[in-house]
Amino acid sequence: MLTASPYINGTWISSENREQVEIKSPYTGDTIGHQVLATSDDVESALAAVYKAKSETASIPAFERSRILKKAAFLLEEQKEKFAKLISLELGKPIKNTLDEVARSIETLELSGEEAKRLTGETIPGDASERGVNSHAIIFRVPVGVIAAITPFNAPLNLVCHKVGPAFAAGNTTILKPAPQTTLIATEFLKLMHEAGLPNNAVNMVLGGVETGQQIVKDDRVNVISFTGGTVASKNICDLAGMKKVLLELGGNAATVVHEDADLEYAAQLAAKTGFSNSGQSCISVQRLYVQRSVVSKFSELLKEEILKLKVGNPLLPDTDVGTLVDEKAANRISAWIEDAVSQGATVACGGKQNGASVEPTLLINPPKTANVVCQEVFGPLVSILPYDTIDEAIAEANDSDFGLQAGLFTNQMDTAYKFANALHAGGVVINGTSNFRLDHWPYGGVKNSGIGREGPRFAIEDMTESKMIVFRVPPSRN
Repeated sequence: MLTASPYINGTWISSENREQVEIKSPYTGDTIGHQVLATSDDVESALAAVYKAKSETASIPAFERSRILKKAAFLLEEQKEKFAKLISLELGKPIKNTLDEVARSIETLELSGEEAKRLTGETIPGDASERGVNSHAIIFRVPVGVIAAITPFNAPLNLVCHKVGPAFAAGNTTILKPAPQTTLIATEFLKLMHEAGLPNNAVNMVLGGVETGQQIVKDDRVNVISFTGGTVASKNICDLAGMKKVLLELGGNAATVVHEDADLEYAAQLAAKTGFSNSGQSCISVQRLYVQRSVVSKFSELLKEEILKLKVGNPLLPDTDVGTLVDEKAANRISAWIEDAVSQGATVACGGKQNGASVEPTLLINPPKTANVVCQEVFGPLVSILPYDTIDEAIAEANDSDFGLQAGLFTNQMDTAYKFANALHAGGVVINGTSNFRLDHWPYGGVKNSGIGREGPRFAIEDMTESKMIVFRVPPSRN
């Protein structure tokens, strides 16, 4: 039986005198392990430990921080299948997707190791000002101190890497609170980091729910909060954080537009693949598909054919395309939203049935824009097709959202692509691809309720460091 435990001040915390909760596989419902919850005193000890260790961690030479992160990437490559299977077991994510997540995590650690050596600054001469003659300013980056990393369940390894990797690369310490649903993978990852040479108190980890997170967020010893999750939680964080920097990678109800001149077969293939991977549990998963009216019938049939090819089942089997949602509660919500959309006039083209924590890949045709499946974040295996007439209409509908994370457009017209890309209120726009395309070295983040700041090691490090200036003045000659 596997155990997920807090790691505090160099020690893995045992279950003695602490609450334990069962960890169950969302696919089988079987108990696969136990999670040891941190007490309030444990959280205080972890905060004290990372605060005390921040000077020591900042003093580790860049080449050594780089070496540790790259060694971790090497070890993760050696244990790729072990980590992939654990994610599938704990989350219900198909093994083909978890193998990809581990590969991305390796890349994220490698990128973080490389960026540790790129904390460069600049020199600015003072004589741009009359008062600055014979002076120079040297500006360089220094670690902020303590990073609070609060991570979600949907990419439980790579999103931990996206916070711990850049934080350590920049010379910070981290207090990590992983999602309660995926603590086993976080535990194994931290063990791997220590095997790679991570100092004991560079990262402390606490396990728990909302109260644990709130205790961390409120603490003045924390310098930056890096949170990936939902809008409600992010607003609570902002209310509690006080005078500290907050980085928020939040949700979306991503739009992808299919123009009449597009390669419809290609667009349908990508929409099916990226709309239902990880059961749609991705912030940039294809959700709203705006299809030009002249091709909506043809495209709908093509997409339906591709969806029906997807294999739903055991996440540990190599040919499974769609596993489960994180738990049955999440599946119940998706089913309720489907029923609500149908009651408002939407048509179910395929799917829609629930079995425990699993929901069949579902295609809805023409739900009203007020339905939850359109205006809220689905975060499940559900895609809706909505017709439009002109590209201006498609742009207006895509922008008519409280979110703005990523969007996609399929077209072969350069002017259409240019117009769409510039008019979209989103952090990223993918031309001839769906909204669900991300590389880990690119800046990732959104606008509006989709967040503040950007992920990607280089870009996260910018927010996890501060600029420091040293001024050199040449004294006047006394000769």
